[in-house]
Amino acid sequence: MKDPATNVSPGQSAFLHSQKKSRQFILAARIFLFVFFLAAWEWTASKEIIDSFIFSSPSKITACFLSMAADKSIFPHLGVTLYETIVSFLLVTIISIMSAVLLWFSRRLSAILEPYLVVLNSLPKSALAPLLIVWLGADRTTIIVAGMSVAIFGSIMTLYTCFTGADGNKIKLIYTLHGNSFHALSKVVLPSSVPTIISTMKVNIGLCLVGVVIGEFLAAKEGLGYLIIYSSQVFKMDWLLMSIVLLCIMAMLLYQIISLLEKICRKYFAA
Repeated sequence: MKDPATNVSPGQSAFLHSQKKSRQFILAARIFLFVFFLAAWEWTASKEIIDSFIFSSPSKITACFLSMAADKSIFPHLGVTLYETIVSFLLVTIISIMSAVLLWFSRRLSAILEPYLVVLNSLPKSALAPLLIVWLGADRTTIIVAGMSVAIFGSIMTLYTCFTGADGNKIKLIYTLHGNSFHALSKVVLPSSVPTIISTMKVNIGLCLVGVVIGEFLAAKEGLGYLIIYSSQVFKMDWLLMSIVLLCIMAMLLYQIISLLEKICRKYFAA
């Protein structure tokens, strides 16, 4: 029988409890692995099993970050990389959706451009960075474009494939009721493609960060990518590993923001 207060049967309650325990176990396992890795890294460095000059250690990285945070020298690098990543991500999202819509409206245009999109998507983007520097100069615009180049072509192809896979029967029904392509796009294609758009955004935020760092390797005077290159040249491994850790944290936070947006969209469309 169902509990009148909760309207949940004992079987459902047991299932929900098992799911909750499973999530708690997974979270605990993730935390344990992370803490174990840090402890093993710190211990092997302190016992000189690994060379702490080359591999550094969590305590040295933390001390390095606190030192640079105290004199505020790390924040400009963080701000620049975050700004360039967000701008490139927003531009990729807007341009890829608009391009996919244009290709959906014109199947002939999509047939013409498809092989070029495939070639551009498979092209190693790191090879484009030096060319972008020659074309655009060594400034933030070049780095933003480098970030966009990593994600935009694959994003266009993914969204266009999703658009063309929309429910054909619903689209035919709209045309039968004297609707047009704009009605089909706004009532069927785009709403049904929201999950794919969000999933593509999740992938793109990481790709844009990668592209920005590649651009900063070659054409920046500040940013975490610049800090990585500079620290590797002067053998400041604490700086280098600290920058990598900060990039991982930044990627994780940006991903969580997109995941939050996904939850909001699910609640909105469910309602």
